[in-house]
Amino acid sequence: MTRNLNRSRLLAGTCAMWLSASFFSAAQTQFATETTQPSQIDAPAPAAVQTDSPTMFPHWEHSRFFIGGQANIIFQAHGPFHSPYEGVNSLLPRGEYKTSLLGTLYLGAQVITDPKFALDALFDLESAGGRGDSEALGLAGFTNLDVVRNPNLGSTPYMARAQLHQTIGFTNKLVENSQTQFSVAREVPERRLEFHVGKMSLPDFLDINSIGSDSHLQFMNWTVDNNGAWDYAADTRGYTYGIVSEYDDKVWSARYALALMPTVANGIDLDWALRRASGQNWEFELRKPLLGRLLPPERKGTIRVLSYVNHAHMGLYRDSNKAFLAGEGTRPVIQNSERFGAVKYGFTFNAEQELTEDVRVFGRLGWNEGQHESFAYTEVDQTVEFGGDYSGRRWSRPNDKLGLVFVSNAIKKDHQAYLKLGGLGFLLGDGKLNYAREDILESYYNLHTWRGIYYALDLQFIEHPGYNQDRGPVLVESVRMHVDF
Repeated sequence: MTRNLNRSRLLAGTCAMWLSASFFSAAQTQFATETTQPSQIDAPAPAAVQTDSPTMFPHWEHSRFFIGGQANIIFQAHGPFHSPYEGVNSLLPRGEYKTSLLGTLYLGAQVITDPKFALDALFDLESAGGRGDSEALGLAGFTNLDVVRNPNLGSTPYMARAQLHQTIGFTNKLVENSQTQFSVAREVPERRLEFHVGKMSLPDFLDINSIGSDSHLQFMNWTVDNNGAWDYAADTRGYTYGIVSEYDDKVWSARYALALMPTVANGIDLDWALRRASGQNWEFELRKPLLGRLLPPERKGTIRVLSYVNHAHMGLYRDSNKAFLAGEGTRPVIQNSERFGAVKYGFTFNAEQELTEDVRVFGRLGWNEGQHESFAYTEVDQTVEFGGDYSGRRWSRPNDKLGLVFVSNAIKKDHQAYLKLGGLGFLLGDGKLNYAREDILESYYNLHTWRGIYYALDLQFIEHPGYNQDRGPVLVESVRMHVDF
């Protein structure tokens, strides 16, 4: 009875604070005047191109060089919640709060300026400091994508990206290209082949969604901004070395990525022996309205279908469970069943659609085979997600956004049994498990204050944290400050 009452209060609080954010923004129009242009809300162009947004300092309009940066500060807290027990990797049931800070410097230069054969050299320097609630443990869909999953790495600056970006054009027809840290050119051939080679993060190029991919201006949850079932190749910080090849045409694109896998689950070191360990990814993107003639032709839509295959030194949950039940050890240990040659594969679906000038909706589906251990991103074997955002243009704040999303994550039976018997993943482990899907409702209001400065209020209501219906629910509140330079 008490848990049901608490759940009702938390849901009511979520709705009330979400509505309060809307009224707060409307009130701001009496005291602030926007001087920036409305941000575009069309589906993004290929090759990770993002729409223009205000920055602290104007970027050079006609230059072969790109200099930019960002800083993202997130304060996140949650109150006490129901928890009859907890384990080594549990979200702590007592109230807690943590702050994270992520700063990045983006540098780019066009080595070859001819649009048909343009060559960019790209380099990013980054620093990630602070911590997440419970050291970023206890949730498959953790609430802060900026948090370093291994807090012992510290905030010392590191090389985040270092790439060569080559374009090969197949037509003389040029189309406009938004200059970003991934592509310096202002114009590109309409039909072209592109290569990115070097250190990178695969979500820079794959599973992109203009409504739910940017944790600095949009949602914050790991399994909202990326497909939770996509166990993409990455080290602890989310980076790898690899090559992404991409063919772009007028309304479609095709991509292939080959990248290095970590030597151990969620490890900082990468395995350079591609014959025994690699992550391969294929994605097809179609840029056409999802609802056809039901909407005006100017309402853009995009569908993306991705598949991946990972080869790595991974273990099987079933083998670990069998060894423990046969009397080996005090709990199942996935590392004891790890073997080279293990294969983990999965599929994802990603869609977005503009409904009106101000309203956009999106969704994701994801599935992986779930028998091998979660290795590089998070502990999710299945996911379903749907949500949308609403522009502040109606109340004269074109750079403000209001967002709402629901995501439900799941794991397979062998994975469930592993956690139930006391096994530890790299994120989860309550000591035992009364399984249920991990359901997350997230909402945010992102307020643009001046030039490239934004503030956001974010709420995340989580049912069955860590897939455990004996624990929770929990409401996580966040305040974010973001600066684009």
